[in-house]
Amino acid sequence: MPKMKSRRSAVKTFKITGTGKIKRRKAFRSHILTSKTTKRKRHLRKPGAVAETEAYKVRRFLLA
Repeated sequence: MPKMKSRRSAVKTFKITGTGKIKRRKAFRSHILTSKTTKRKRHLRKPGAVAETEAYKVRRFLLA
């Protein structure tokens, strides 16, 4: 039986931390940045974590 393949888009989008949490990039920082405040843009720079309720779906994409 062949090896299971992971979803390549998920591999490029998400990273698993040492503690097992899943890191993601925050949305709303690609364009129309002039209307957003500096504080809001600064906070969007930092990576976010995937919610635990959604993490099992993402983990299946990564480790399938």
